[in-house]
Amino acid sequence: MPDPDLDLLLRTAIEQTRLLRLRYRNKDRIVEPHDYGVHKGVIKLLTRQIRGSSSRPLPGWRWMEADQISKAEMLRETFPGGLPTPSGKHNTWDKLFIRVKSSKKKPN
Repeated sequence: MPDPDLDLLLRTAIEQTRLLRLRYRNKDRIVEPHDYGVHKGVIKLLTRQIRGSSSRPLPGWRWMEADQISKAEMLRETFPGGLPTPSGKHNTWDKLFIRVKSSKKKPN
């Protein structure tokens, strides 16, 4: 398991749909945490990075290995919640700890 403080922070941020500021692979990032669990034997966080340093276009989906996340803090800013996937399918997890609730978009 990851550091207990990080584990609690990730679970709380997903439950409360709050953005995270964290450092991952020597880059400071602002992310929406969506899924957290064991994927292919490794504890990972699936995020949608919206701001910060990145070698790829933003916003964009990022897998983050929990043991490589540092300086994580929960921001006051929230995000809408889960987004529809184009294929309608989610990633397959060995064990899913928590998934963000679907966004409650108002009908037009």
